Amino acid sequence: MTSQPSSRPVEPLTGSFSTAHEVLRAASQAAPDREAFVDGGSGERITYRAWDHQADAVAAALRGRGVGPGDIVCLIMPSNIDYAVMYQAAMRLGAITSGINPRLGQRERTYILEQTAPRVTVVDASLVDPGSLPKVSTHMVSRDDVAGWRSGAPIDQASLPRLGDTDLVAIVWTSGTTGMPKGAMFDHGCLRAMAAAAGELTAPGDRKLSPLPFAHIGYMTRPWDEISRLVTTIICATPWKPDETLAVIQRERVTLCQGVPTQYDMLLRQQTFDVTDFSSLRLVGFGAARIPPEMVREARRRFGAPCIVRFASTESSVCTGTWLDDDDETIANTVGRPGVGVELELRDDDGNVVATGEVGTVCVRSRAQMLGYWKDPERTAEAIDANGWLLTGDLGRFDERGVLTLVGRRTEMYIRSGYNVYPAEIENLLGDHPALSRIAIVGVPTSVVGEMGVAYVVPAIPGPGCSALAVGSVQLPGSGGLLDEIRAICRRELADYKAPERLVVVEDLPVTSMMKIDKRALLTRWTETDSLHTT
Repeated sequence: MTSQPSSRPVEPLTGSFSTAHEVLRAASQAAPDREAFVDGGSGERITYRAWDHQADAVAAALRGRGVGPGDIVCLIMPSNIDYAVMYQAAMRLGAITSGINPRLGQRERTYILEQTAPRVTVVDASLVDPGSLPKVSTHMVSRDDVAGWRSGAPIDQASLPRLGDTDLVAIVWTSGTTGMPKGAMFDHGCLRAMAAAAGELTAPGDRKLSPLPFAHIGYMTRPWDEISRLVTTIICATPWKPDETLAVIQRERVTLCQGVPTQYDMLLRQQTFDVTDFSSLRLVGFGAARIPPEMVREARRRFGAPCIVRFASTESSVCTGTWLDDDDETIANTVGRPGVGVELELRDDDGNVVATGEVGTVCVRSRAQMLGYWKDPERTAEAIDANGWLLTGDLGRFDERGVLTLVGRRTEMYIRSGYNVYPAEIENLLGDHPALSRIAIVGVPTSVVGEMGVAYVVPAIPGPGCSALAVGSVQLPGSGGLLDEIRAICRRELADYKAPERLVVVEDLPVTSMMKIDKRALLTRWTETDSLHTT
Protein backbone atom coordinates (compact mmCIF):
# COMPACT_ATOMS: atom_id res chain seq x y z
CA MET A 1 0.00 0.00 0.00
CA THR A 2 1.27 3.48 -0.88
CA SER A 3 1.27 6.09 1.85
CA GLN A 4 -0.06 9.49 0.88
CA PRO A 5 2.18 12.17 2.40
CA SER A 6 0.48 14.74 4.55
CA SER A 7 0.05 18.21 3.05
CA ARG A 8 0.65 19.81 6.45
CA PRO A 9 4.02 21.59 6.79
CA VAL A 10 6.62 19.75 8.84
CA GLU A 11 8.57 21.63 11.48
CA PRO A 12 12.17 20.52 12.10
CA LEU A 13 13.11 19.43 15.60
CA THR A 14 14.64 21.97 17.92
CA GLY A 15 16.51 21.41 21.13
CA SER A 16 19.93 20.66 22.52
CA PHE A 17 21.05 17.14 21.64
CA SER A 18 24.39 15.43 22.23
CA THR A 19 23.87 12.25 20.20
CA ALA A 20 22.00 11.09 17.12
CA HIS A 21 19.89 8.64 19.10
CA GLU A 22 18.69 11.49 21.35
CA VAL A 23 17.40 13.12 18.16
CA LEU A 24 15.46 9.96 17.35
CA ARG A 25 13.98 9.91 20.86
CA ALA A 26 12.72 13.45 20.26
CA ALA A 27 11.36 12.58 16.81
CA SER A 28 9.45 9.58 18.16
CA GLN A 29 7.66 11.93 20.55
CA ALA A 30 7.18 14.88 18.20
CA ALA A 31 5.97 12.87 15.18
CA PRO A 32 5.34 9.30 16.38
CA ASP A 33 3.23 8.23 13.40
CA ARG A 34 5.31 9.80 10.67
CA GLU A 35 6.99 7.28 8.39
CA ALA A 36 10.73 7.09 8.92
CA PHE A 37 11.47 4.47 6.24
CA VAL A 38 9.72 2.81 3.33
CA ASP A 39 11.41 -0.20 1.76
CA GLY A 40 10.71 0.21 -1.95
CA GLY A 41 11.49 -3.45 -2.60
CA SER A 42 9.58 -5.29 0.13
CA GLY A 43 7.01 -2.58 0.87
CA GLU A 44 7.82 -2.63 4.61
CA ARG A 45 7.23 0.65 6.46
CA ILE A 46 8.21 1.89 9.89
CA THR A 47 7.24 5.00 11.84
CA TYR A 48 9.54 7.09 13.99
CA ARG A 49 7.93 5.72 17.14
CA ALA A 50 8.35 2.11 15.98
CA TRP A 51 11.95 2.75 14.91
CA ASP A 52 12.84 4.11 18.34
CA HIS A 53 11.02 1.29 20.18
CA GLN A 54 12.55 -1.46 18.03
CA ALA A 55 16.04 0.02 18.42
CA ASP A 56 15.61 -0.34 22.18
CA ALA A 57 14.56 -3.97 21.71
CA VAL A 58 17.57 -4.74 19.51
CA ALA A 59 19.85 -2.93 21.96
CA ALA A 60 18.66 -5.37 24.64
CA ALA A 61 19.55 -8.30 22.38
CA LEU A 62 22.97 -6.83 21.62
CA ARG A 63 23.73 -6.20 25.28
CA GLY A 64 22.82 -9.82 25.95
CA ARG A 65 25.65 -10.72 23.58
CA GLY A 66 28.15 -8.56 25.40
CA VAL A 67 27.98 -5.40 23.30
CA GLY A 68 28.98 -2.26 25.19
CA PRO A 69 30.77 1.07 24.73
CA GLY A 70 33.57 0.96 22.16
CA ASP A 71 32.64 -2.46 20.77
CA ILE A 72 32.23 -2.95 17.02
CA VAL A 73 28.97 -4.11 15.47
CA CYS A 74 29.49 -5.07 11.82
CA LEU A 75 26.63 -5.09 9.32
CA ILE A 76 27.05 -7.00 6.05
CA MET A 77 23.58 -6.22 4.78
CA PRO A 78 21.87 -4.39 1.96
CA SER A 79 20.00 -1.15 2.58
CA ASN A 80 16.90 -2.02 4.60
CA ILE A 81 15.00 -1.18 7.75
CA ASP A 82 16.85 -3.90 9.72
CA TYR A 83 20.07 -2.01 9.04
CA ALA A 84 18.60 1.29 10.28
CA VAL A 85 17.30 -0.33 13.48
CA MET A 86 20.65 -2.04 14.13
CA TYR A 87 22.58 1.21 13.67
CA GLN A 88 20.39 3.04 16.20
CA ALA A 89 20.53 0.11 18.62
CA ALA A 90 24.32 -0.02 18.53
CA MET A 91 24.80 3.72 19.02
CA ARG A 92 22.65 3.86 22.16
CA LEU A 93 24.90 1.21 23.71
CA GLY A 94 27.97 3.28 22.83
CA ALA A 95 29.00 0.71 20.22
CA ILE A 96 30.49 1.60 16.82
CA THR A 97 28.75 0.44 13.66
CA SER A 98 30.96 -0.75 10.79
CA GLY A 99 29.01 -1.33 7.60
CA ILE A 100 30.36 -3.51 4.81
CA ASN A 101 28.91 -3.06 1.36
CA PRO A 102 27.86 -6.59 0.28
CA ARG A 103 29.29 -5.84 -3.18
CA LEU A 104 32.85 -5.76 -1.82
CA GLY A 105 34.96 -8.80 -2.58
CA GLN A 106 35.89 -11.54 -0.14
CA ARG A 107 39.44 -10.19 0.28
CA GLU A 108 38.09 -6.75 1.22
CA ARG A 109 35.50 -8.16 3.61
CA THR A 110 38.13 -10.30 5.30
CA TYR A 111 40.44 -7.32 5.71
CA ILE A 112 37.73 -5.16 7.33
CA LEU A 113 36.63 -7.89 9.72
CA GLU A 114 40.19 -8.65 10.77
CA GLN A 115 40.84 -4.95 11.37
CA THR A 116 37.76 -4.49 13.56
CA ALA A 117 37.22 -7.90 15.26
CA PRO A 118 33.50 -7.16 15.83
CA ARG A 119 31.63 -8.23 18.94
CA VAL A 120 28.65 -8.97 16.68
CA THR A 121 28.52 -9.38 12.90
CA VAL A 122 25.17 -9.52 11.11
CA VAL A 123 25.25 -11.24 7.71
CA ASP A 124 22.58 -11.41 5.04
CA ALA A 125 23.21 -14.97 3.86
CA SER A 126 21.32 -14.35 0.61
CA LEU A 127 24.15 -12.05 -0.47
CA VAL A 128 27.24 -13.26 1.40
CA ASP A 129 28.11 -16.80 2.51
CA PRO A 130 28.80 -16.62 6.28
CA GLY A 131 31.20 -19.55 5.85
CA SER A 132 33.46 -17.39 3.68
CA LEU A 133 34.10 -14.93 6.51
CA PRO A 134 37.03 -15.13 8.94
CA LYS A 135 36.28 -16.36 12.47
CA VAL A 136 37.03 -13.06 14.18
CA SER A 137 33.58 -12.06 15.46
CA THR A 138 32.43 -13.06 18.93
CA HIS A 139 28.91 -13.59 17.56
CA MET A 140 27.97 -14.20 13.92
CA VAL A 141 24.21 -13.80 13.44
CA SER A 142 21.84 -13.71 10.50
CA ARG A 143 19.54 -10.97 9.32
CA ASP A 144 16.64 -13.24 10.34
CA ASP A 145 17.88 -13.00 13.94
CA VAL A 146 17.60 -9.22 13.78
CA ALA A 147 14.00 -9.48 12.58
CA GLY A 148 13.23 -11.49 15.71
CA TRP A 149 15.09 -9.09 18.00
CA ARG A 150 12.99 -6.18 16.76
CA SER A 151 9.88 -7.63 18.39
CA GLY A 152 11.58 -8.32 21.73
CA ALA A 153 11.37 -6.49 25.04
CA PRO A 154 13.04 -3.04 25.02
CA ILE A 155 16.10 -2.28 27.06
CA ASP A 156 15.76 -0.31 30.30
CA GLN A 157 16.65 3.19 29.15
CA ALA A 158 17.97 4.07 32.59
CA SER A 159 20.67 1.42 32.16
CA LEU A 160 22.07 2.91 28.97
CA PRO A 161 25.50 4.58 29.14
CA ARG A 162 25.81 8.36 29.23
CA LEU A 163 27.23 9.38 25.87
CA GLY A 164 28.36 12.64 24.31
CA ASP A 165 29.21 14.13 20.96
CA THR A 166 32.81 12.84 21.05
CA ASP A 167 31.79 9.19 21.31
CA LEU A 168 32.52 7.24 18.12
CA VAL A 169 29.44 6.08 16.28
CA ALA A 170 30.51 4.82 12.84
CA ILE A 171 33.33 3.51 10.69
CA VAL A 172 32.73 4.11 6.98
CA TRP A 173 35.02 2.19 4.64
CA THR A 174 36.37 3.61 1.42
CA SER A 175 35.59 1.60 -1.69
CA GLY A 176 39.17 0.39 -2.04
CA THR A 177 39.97 1.70 -5.54
CA THR A 178 43.56 2.45 -4.48
CA GLY A 179 44.21 -0.63 -2.33
CA MET A 180 42.61 -2.08 0.78
CA PRO A 181 39.68 -0.08 2.17
CA LYS A 182 40.37 2.56 4.80
CA GLY A 183 37.99 3.02 7.73
CA ALA A 184 36.96 6.65 8.27
CA MET A 185 35.85 7.22 11.88
CA PHE A 186 32.99 9.54 12.87
CA ASP A 187 31.55 10.60 16.21
CA HIS A 188 28.16 12.13 17.04
CA GLY A 189 29.61 15.62 16.69
CA CYS A 190 30.53 14.85 13.07
CA LEU A 191 26.93 13.84 12.38
CA ARG A 192 25.59 17.04 13.97
CA ALA A 193 27.96 19.20 11.93
CA MET A 194 26.98 17.41 8.73
CA ALA A 195 23.33 18.26 9.44
CA ALA A 196 24.21 21.93 9.82
CA ALA A 197 26.03 21.92 6.48
CA ALA A 198 23.32 20.09 4.50
CA GLY A 199 21.78 23.34 3.30
CA GLU A 200 19.10 23.08 0.64
CA LEU A 201 19.71 19.41 0.01
CA THR A 202 17.30 18.42 2.78
CA ALA A 203 13.98 20.08 3.56
CA PRO A 204 11.69 19.29 6.54
CA GLY A 205 9.32 16.48 5.66
CA ASP A 206 11.15 15.36 2.53
CA ARG A 207 10.46 11.93 1.08
CA LYS A 208 14.03 11.15 0.08
CA LEU A 209 15.11 8.47 -2.36
CA SER A 210 18.04 6.42 -1.03
CA PRO A 211 19.66 4.56 -3.95
CA LEU A 212 23.10 3.77 -2.48
CA PRO A 213 24.17 1.13 0.05
CA PHE A 214 23.59 2.16 3.67
CA ALA A 215 27.25 1.32 4.36
CA HIS A 216 28.11 4.40 2.29
CA ILE A 217 28.78 7.87 3.70
CA GLY A 218 25.44 8.95 2.22
CA TYR A 219 23.59 7.13 4.99
CA MET A 220 26.06 6.52 7.81
CA THR A 221 26.74 10.23 8.48
CA ARG A 222 23.21 11.50 7.69
CA PRO A 223 20.95 10.30 10.56
CA TRP A 224 21.09 13.57 12.52
CA ASP A 225 20.19 15.58 9.41
CA GLU A 226 17.36 13.31 8.30
CA ILE A 227 15.83 12.62 11.71
CA SER A 228 15.90 16.24 12.85
CA ARG A 229 14.01 17.21 9.68
CA LEU A 230 11.60 14.26 10.00
CA VAL A 231 12.53 12.93 6.57
CA THR A 232 10.98 9.76 5.19
CA THR A 233 13.69 7.67 3.54
CA ILE A 234 12.52 5.64 0.53
CA ILE A 235 14.93 2.70 0.19
CA CYS A 236 15.64 1.37 -3.29
CA ALA A 237 15.61 -2.41 -3.65
CA THR A 238 18.86 -4.38 -3.82
CA PRO A 239 20.18 -4.83 -6.47
CA TRP A 240 19.38 -1.35 -7.72
CA LYS A 241 17.38 -1.32 -10.95
CA PRO A 242 16.45 1.81 -12.92
CA ASP A 243 12.97 0.69 -13.95
CA GLU A 244 12.03 -0.19 -10.37
CA THR A 245 13.47 3.10 -9.14
CA LEU A 246 11.28 5.10 -11.51
CA ALA A 247 8.23 3.20 -10.30
CA VAL A 248 9.15 3.91 -6.66
CA ILE A 249 9.61 7.65 -7.34
CA GLN A 250 6.09 7.83 -8.72
CA ARG A 251 4.40 5.47 -6.25
CA GLU A 252 5.94 6.94 -3.10
CA ARG A 253 5.70 10.57 -4.18
CA VAL A 254 9.43 11.16 -3.76
CA THR A 255 10.36 14.82 -3.21
CA LEU A 256 14.17 14.48 -3.20
CA CYS A 257 15.74 12.27 -5.85
CA GLN A 258 19.38 11.38 -5.23
CA GLY A 259 21.99 9.35 -7.08
CA VAL A 260 25.38 9.16 -8.72
CA PRO A 261 25.92 9.94 -12.43
CA THR A 262 25.93 6.27 -13.45
CA GLN A 263 22.46 5.82 -11.94
CA TYR A 264 21.07 8.99 -13.52
CA ASP A 265 22.44 7.94 -16.90
CA MET A 266 20.55 4.66 -16.61
CA LEU A 267 17.36 6.36 -15.41
CA LEU A 268 17.36 8.87 -18.26
CA ARG A 269 17.76 6.06 -20.81
CA GLN A 270 14.82 4.00 -19.50
CA GLN A 271 11.88 3.64 -21.88
CA THR A 272 9.47 4.29 -19.01
CA PHE A 273 11.12 7.59 -18.03
CA ASP A 274 8.87 9.84 -20.10
CA VAL A 275 5.68 8.26 -18.75
CA THR A 276 6.76 8.51 -15.10
CA ASP A 277 5.02 11.11 -12.93
CA PHE A 278 7.69 13.36 -11.39
CA SER A 279 5.27 16.05 -10.17
CA SER A 280 6.15 15.36 -6.50
CA LEU A 281 9.84 16.18 -6.99
CA ARG A 282 11.18 19.22 -5.16
CA LEU A 283 14.81 18.63 -6.07
CA VAL A 284 17.19 16.38 -8.00
CA GLY A 285 20.54 15.93 -6.27
CA PHE A 286 23.78 14.74 -7.87
CA GLY A 287 26.85 13.61 -6.00
CA ALA A 288 29.65 11.09 -5.34
CA ALA A 289 31.44 11.38 -8.71
CA ARG A 290 32.19 13.70 -11.63
CA ILE A 291 28.89 14.90 -13.07
CA PRO A 292 28.90 15.49 -16.83
CA PRO A 293 27.45 18.97 -17.47
CA GLU A 294 25.22 17.67 -20.26
CA MET A 295 23.64 15.21 -17.82
CA VAL A 296 22.74 17.98 -15.38
CA ARG A 297 21.11 19.98 -18.18
CA GLU A 298 19.16 16.94 -19.39
CA ALA A 299 18.04 16.08 -15.87
CA ARG A 300 16.75 19.61 -15.21
CA ARG A 301 14.74 19.47 -18.41
CA ARG A 302 13.33 15.96 -18.20
CA PHE A 303 12.70 15.64 -14.46
CA GLY A 304 11.10 19.08 -14.49
CA ALA A 305 12.73 19.94 -11.17
CA PRO A 306 15.68 22.03 -9.99
CA CYS A 307 19.06 20.28 -9.72
CA ILE A 308 21.87 20.79 -7.26
CA VAL A 309 25.31 19.22 -7.17
CA ARG A 310 27.09 18.11 -4.00
CA PHE A 311 30.78 17.27 -3.72
CA ALA A 312 32.26 15.33 -0.81
CA SER A 313 34.42 12.33 -0.10
CA THR A 314 34.08 9.54 2.42
CA GLU A 315 36.65 11.30 4.59
CA SER A 316 35.14 14.81 4.36
CA SER A 317 31.47 13.78 4.73
CA VAL A 318 30.42 17.20 3.43
CA CYS A 319 32.31 19.76 1.36
CA THR A 320 30.74 21.96 -1.32
CA GLY A 321 27.49 22.32 -3.23
CA THR A 322 25.55 24.47 -5.64
CA TRP A 323 22.40 26.32 -4.62
CA LEU A 324 18.90 26.52 -6.03
CA ASP A 325 19.38 30.10 -7.22
CA ASP A 326 22.65 29.35 -9.04
CA ASP A 327 22.59 29.84 -12.80
CA ASP A 328 22.60 26.93 -15.23
CA GLU A 329 26.32 27.11 -15.98
CA THR A 330 27.28 27.08 -12.29
CA ILE A 331 25.12 24.04 -11.62
CA ALA A 332 26.24 22.20 -14.75
CA ASN A 333 29.96 22.93 -14.63
CA THR A 334 30.96 23.43 -10.97
CA VAL A 335 30.49 21.88 -7.53
CA GLY A 336 29.57 25.17 -5.90
CA ARG A 337 30.76 26.74 -2.65
CA PRO A 338 31.71 25.37 0.77
CA GLY A 339 28.86 24.37 3.07
CA VAL A 340 28.11 25.96 6.43
CA GLY A 341 31.01 25.40 8.82
CA VAL A 342 33.31 24.16 6.04
CA GLU A 343 36.67 25.81 5.30
CA LEU A 344 38.23 25.18 1.91
CA GLU A 345 41.53 26.04 0.25
CA LEU A 346 43.52 24.83 -2.76
CA ARG A 347 47.22 24.02 -2.39
CA ASP A 348 50.11 23.33 -4.75
CA ASP A 349 52.60 20.47 -4.35
CA ASP A 350 54.60 22.49 -1.82
CA GLY A 351 51.57 23.16 0.37
CA ASN A 352 51.13 26.79 -0.70
CA VAL A 353 47.66 28.20 -1.36
CA VAL A 354 47.22 28.77 -5.10
CA ALA A 355 45.84 31.90 -6.75
CA THR A 356 42.33 32.18 -8.14
CA GLY A 357 42.06 30.28 -11.42
CA GLU A 358 45.02 27.98 -10.71
CA VAL A 359 44.69 24.25 -10.08
CA GLY A 360 45.43 22.93 -6.62
CA THR A 361 44.65 20.05 -4.29
CA VAL A 362 41.32 20.53 -2.51
CA CYS A 363 41.90 20.82 1.26
CA VAL A 364 38.93 20.95 3.61
CA ARG A 365 38.47 21.48 7.33
CA SER A 366 35.24 21.05 9.27
CA ARG A 367 33.79 19.35 12.33
CA ALA A 368 31.93 17.03 9.96
CA GLN A 369 35.06 15.41 8.54
CA MET A 370 36.42 12.10 9.74
CA LEU A 371 38.48 11.97 12.92
CA GLY A 372 40.99 9.65 11.26
CA TYR A 373 41.37 6.14 9.86
CA TRP A 374 40.61 3.18 12.11
CA LYS A 375 43.84 1.76 13.58
CA ASP A 376 45.93 3.47 10.90
CA PRO A 377 47.81 6.49 12.32
CA GLU A 378 50.26 6.53 9.41
CA ARG A 379 47.63 6.98 6.72
CA THR A 380 45.71 9.35 9.01
CA ALA A 381 48.79 11.59 9.20
CA GLU A 382 49.05 11.51 5.41
CA ALA A 383 45.41 12.56 5.05
CA ILE A 384 45.07 15.18 7.82
CA ASP A 385 47.80 17.73 8.50
CA ALA A 386 48.87 19.12 11.87
CA ASN A 387 46.34 21.96 11.59
CA GLY A 388 43.40 19.65 10.94
CA TRP A 389 43.18 20.15 7.17
CA LEU A 390 42.00 17.11 5.23
CA LEU A 391 43.92 16.63 1.96
CA THR A 392 41.27 15.14 -0.31
CA GLY A 393 43.39 14.22 -3.33
CA ASP A 394 40.88 15.99 -5.59
CA LEU A 395 42.11 18.74 -7.88
CA GLY A 396 40.19 21.92 -8.57
CA ARG A 397 40.25 25.65 -9.22
CA PHE A 398 38.33 28.60 -7.75
CA ASP A 399 36.82 31.30 -9.93
CA GLU A 400 36.56 34.92 -8.84
CA ARG A 401 33.24 34.16 -7.09
CA GLY A 402 34.81 31.48 -4.89
CA VAL A 403 33.01 28.72 -6.82
CA LEU A 404 34.92 25.45 -7.14
CA THR A 405 35.37 23.52 -10.37
CA LEU A 406 36.90 20.05 -10.14
CA VAL A 407 39.41 18.93 -12.75
CA GLY A 408 39.98 15.39 -11.49
CA ARG A 409 41.71 13.26 -8.91
CA ARG A 410 45.42 13.60 -8.25
CA THR A 411 45.69 9.85 -8.82
CA GLU A 412 44.01 10.26 -12.23
CA MET A 413 46.17 13.15 -13.43
CA TYR A 414 48.84 12.12 -15.91
CA ILE A 415 51.90 13.89 -17.30
CA ARG A 416 52.43 14.14 -21.04
CA SER A 417 55.72 15.61 -22.18
CA GLY A 418 56.12 17.36 -18.83
CA TYR A 419 52.60 18.88 -18.81
CA ASN A 420 49.86 17.98 -16.33
CA VAL A 421 46.67 16.66 -17.91
CA TYR A 422 43.41 16.45 -15.93
CA PRO A 423 41.00 13.86 -17.38
CA ALA A 424 37.82 15.47 -15.95
CA GLU A 425 38.50 18.62 -17.96
CA ILE A 426 38.55 16.64 -21.20
CA GLU A 427 35.57 14.47 -20.22
CA ASN A 428 33.48 17.58 -19.51
CA LEU A 429 34.44 19.11 -22.85
CA LEU A 430 33.47 16.01 -24.83
CA GLY A 431 30.38 15.09 -22.87
CA ASP A 432 28.01 16.83 -25.29
CA HIS A 433 29.36 15.04 -28.37
CA PRO A 434 26.35 13.46 -30.14
CA ALA A 435 28.19 10.20 -30.88
CA LEU A 436 29.04 9.57 -27.23
CA SER A 437 26.89 8.29 -24.41
CA ARG A 438 29.73 8.24 -21.87
CA ILE A 439 33.47 8.80 -21.87
CA ALA A 440 36.36 8.17 -19.48
CA ILE A 441 39.93 9.34 -20.03
CA VAL A 442 42.90 7.51 -18.48
CA GLY A 443 46.62 8.19 -18.72
CA VAL A 444 48.75 5.20 -19.72
CA PRO A 445 52.56 4.81 -19.89
CA THR A 446 54.30 5.29 -23.21
CA SER A 447 58.00 5.38 -24.10
CA VAL A 448 57.91 8.62 -26.09
CA VAL A 449 56.00 11.27 -24.11
CA GLY A 450 55.86 9.65 -20.66
CA GLU A 451 52.11 9.15 -20.56
CA MET A 452 49.35 9.55 -23.10
CA GLY A 453 45.58 9.83 -22.91
CA VAL A 454 43.27 6.97 -23.84
CA ALA A 455 39.58 7.72 -24.30
CA TYR A 456 37.23 4.86 -23.43
CA VAL A 457 33.87 5.68 -25.00
CA VAL A 458 30.38 4.21 -24.91
CA PRO A 459 28.68 5.12 -28.22
CA ALA A 460 25.30 6.81 -28.25
CA ILE A 461 22.47 4.73 -29.65
CA PRO A 462 21.34 6.09 -32.01
CA GLY A 463 23.84 8.78 -32.83
CA PRO A 464 25.70 10.29 -35.78
CA GLY A 465 28.67 8.23 -36.83
CA CYS A 466 27.86 5.34 -34.52
CA SER A 467 27.89 2.76 -37.30
CA ALA A 468 31.68 3.11 -37.37
CA LEU A 469 32.04 2.60 -33.62
CA ALA A 470 32.39 -1.14 -33.34
CA VAL A 471 32.63 -2.31 -29.74
CA GLY A 472 36.19 -3.42 -29.00
CA SER A 473 37.75 -1.35 -31.77
CA VAL A 474 40.82 0.77 -31.05
CA GLN A 475 41.39 3.99 -33.02
CA LEU A 476 44.73 5.71 -33.57
CA PRO A 477 45.34 9.29 -34.77
CA GLY A 478 45.10 9.70 -38.52
CA SER A 479 42.47 7.00 -38.95
CA GLY A 480 39.82 9.52 -39.94
CA GLY A 481 37.50 8.22 -37.22
CA LEU A 482 35.95 9.67 -34.09
CA LEU A 483 39.34 9.99 -32.40
CA ASP A 484 40.51 12.52 -34.97
CA GLU A 485 37.28 14.45 -34.50
CA ILE A 486 37.55 14.70 -30.73
CA ARG A 487 41.27 15.48 -30.95
CA ALA A 488 40.37 18.44 -33.16
CA ILE A 489 37.82 19.60 -30.58
CA CYS A 490 40.37 19.32 -27.77
CA ARG A 491 43.03 21.20 -29.73
CA ARG A 492 40.56 23.96 -30.51
CA GLU A 493 39.26 24.38 -26.93
CA LEU A 494 42.21 23.20 -24.80
CA ALA A 495 45.99 22.94 -24.99
CA ASP A 496 46.98 20.56 -27.79
CA TYR A 497 48.80 18.16 -25.43
CA LYS A 498 45.50 17.37 -23.70
CA ALA A 499 44.03 15.65 -26.76
CA PRO A 500 43.74 11.85 -26.23
CA GLU A 501 45.90 9.72 -28.50
CA ARG A 502 43.95 6.48 -28.49
CA LEU A 503 40.23 5.72 -28.45
CA VAL A 504 38.68 2.42 -27.40
CA VAL A 505 34.99 1.68 -27.99
CA VAL A 506 33.34 -0.25 -25.17
CA GLU A 507 29.83 -1.50 -24.53
CA ASP A 508 29.85 -0.06 -21.02
CA LEU A 509 32.25 1.47 -18.48
CA PRO A 510 33.22 -0.60 -15.42
CA VAL A 511 32.04 0.71 -12.06
CA THR A 512 33.10 0.23 -8.46
CA SER A 513 30.91 -1.07 -5.65
CA MET A 514 29.66 2.52 -5.28
CA MET A 515 28.82 2.76 -9.00
CA LYS A 516 31.64 5.20 -9.76
CA ILE A 517 33.61 4.68 -12.97
CA ASP A 518 36.46 2.30 -12.14
CA LYS A 519 39.48 3.80 -13.88
CA ARG A 520 41.84 1.30 -12.30
CA ALA A 521 39.94 -1.42 -14.15
CA LEU A 522 40.32 0.55 -17.39
CA LEU A 523 44.07 0.84 -16.84
CA THR A 524 44.27 -2.92 -16.31
CA ARG A 525 42.23 -3.51 -19.45
CA TRP A 526 44.57 -1.26 -21.44
CA THR A 527 47.68 -3.07 -20.23
CA GLU A 528 46.29 -6.57 -20.70
CA THR A 529 44.16 -6.18 -23.83
CA ASP A 530 43.75 -2.93 -25.72
CA SER A 531 47.43 -1.90 -25.91
CA LEU A 532 48.12 -5.10 -27.86
CA HIS A 533 45.99 -3.76 -30.73
CA THR A 534 47.99 -0.56 -31.19
CA THR A 535 51.38 0.39 -32.49
